[in-house]
Amino acid sequence: MELLIYQNKYNKPDAINNFLDFYYYIHLNHLASDLLKKGLSPNQISEAVLKAIKIGKSSGLEIQKHFIPVFTDKNKEIINDCKLSKLAYGLVLLNASPDLSSVGKWQIKLLKKYLD
Repeated sequence: MELLIYQNKYNKPDAINNFLDFYYYIHLNHLASDLLKKGLSPNQISEAVLKAIKIGKSSGLEIQKHFIPVFTDKNKEIINDCKLSKLAYGLVLLNASPDLSSVGKWQIKLLKKYLD
């Protein structure tokens, strides 16, 4: 006798996925575009976000909990942006261009806290 209902992996119903998206969305407090204030260009931010997502995926992080693509308004212009968790924001800064003093200072500060 063969079981017809069994599956190796069950997909969540859309309603649950929608609820989870909303739940994660309200708990992500950072925007990738906030890094413009730290001197990063839009291209540098995009590259750092992509690297951070790759790191998250390769480390088994649930990306949906930490990175959500959104549209935001900057200077009366709609831009592609990304809502980030605290961890994702840190990963983006760790992978940002080291040529910027604000990025280097943040990385040094983080390492000092970790090593002390």
